[in-house]
Amino acid sequence: MELRRAVAGTLRSRRFWVWHLAGVIIYGIPAAIRFATGSVEIPILNFPGFWIGHYIPGNMLEKILVNAFFPGGAGGVAAEVLVSKYKEEAVQGKAKYLSRLGGALLQTAAWSAFQYWGYSLMILGPWSTGSNSGNIFEYWAVFPFNFTLAAFSIFTPNIVNFAKSRLAKAYLKLSRRKSKS
Repeated sequence: MELRRAVAGTLRSRRFWVWHLAGVIIYGIPAAIRFATGSVEIPILNFPGFWIGHYIPGNMLEKILVNAFFPGGAGGVAAEVLVSKYKEEAVQGKAKYLSRLGGALLQTAAWSAFQYWGYSLMILGPWSTGSNSGNIFEYWAVFPFNFTLAAFSIFTPNIVNFAKSRLAKAYLKLSRRKSKS
């Protein structure tokens, strides 16, 4: 198949849109909480609570959970769908994970470029107290950490599918018990 058709097929794919929309929503929840509370710290997600050097932020737990879905996870799924449409068959094994890795890294690079541009604009959030603090965009020094998380996010679709199958089995088991009583 030609690349143009593969891209069009990817953009028509339900899986592509579910992952991107869910990823953006998951990514936006902590930002919405920060704007609503006026505080940069979210108690549950603010682990370890202090920066480790200049490269690992104080909200490391939040970054791990959020970046698993967007931009890394969504980019990985997008590339997997694109390669599947291009080859006109489902990608398996090594090809699947290599396509996910490429997509996760590419989308993380695009998102990091956007974050860098936004950071340079110095748009301050409601929690800002100084002239150089409170930027709503990410500090550039965390980008290497984001790329590391993107590399691991290629496994997020597998984890989500596993959890989904377990929940479906549990639901069926519970619904059978209810119907018997």
